[in-house]
Amino acid sequence: MPVRSTGPTRAELITDTAIDLLAERGMRGLTHRAVDEAAGLPQGSTSNHARTRLALLEAAVRRLAEREAQVLAIHEMPDPRGGRDALVEALSLAVHRSLTGHRELVVARYELALEATRRPELRAFYDAQGQLFRDALTTMLTAVGSPSPARHVRSLVAWFDGLMFACVAGSYHAEVPSLDEVREGLRELLEGMLGG
Repeated sequence: MPVRSTGPTRAELITDTAIDLLAERGMRGLTHRAVDEAAGLPQGSTSNHARTRLALLEAAVRRLAEREAQVLAIHEMPDPRGGRDALVEALSLAVHRSLTGHRELVVARYELALEATRRPELRAFYDAQGQLFRDALTTMLTAVGSPSPARHVRSLVAWFDGLMFACVAGSYHAEVPSLDEVREGLRELLEGMLGG
């Protein structure tokens, strides 16, 4: 029986390399040729996987969503009936994990978000991927008693995005908060939205 490789597929290698290039070099540094070179693939490999720049960007968005879902561990989120404490704990761990071990994913996401503001065809694709996370948050906030889940999800996402931007690319880039600080900030936010 042939042994299956446990390494990334060629498609994953291409998209992971694209994400790394976005984080390291920005949008201008992401080209089909640069992906081939950085991934150690024969020239033309990335073009065979994603013919156009838009196709490459969409593939990167899709792969980024997969990788962020693994980091955020959406599939491990507590049963919403576990209450606010379980929700605070799970979300705090997810955010802290992003800030301390996966900063390149955060930077790549912001690069793609900015590009999506200039490309309506990418915007729709980017937003559809983000909707999966927002849907999960809506379910959790509804279960813990939010009287206005859609509005509260918007506030929560804004808090996450603001914290991650500030700590990865903004004025707090050298001061990543501790897990306890993230937990306390999130608890305060939820108490303000849902009541103490």
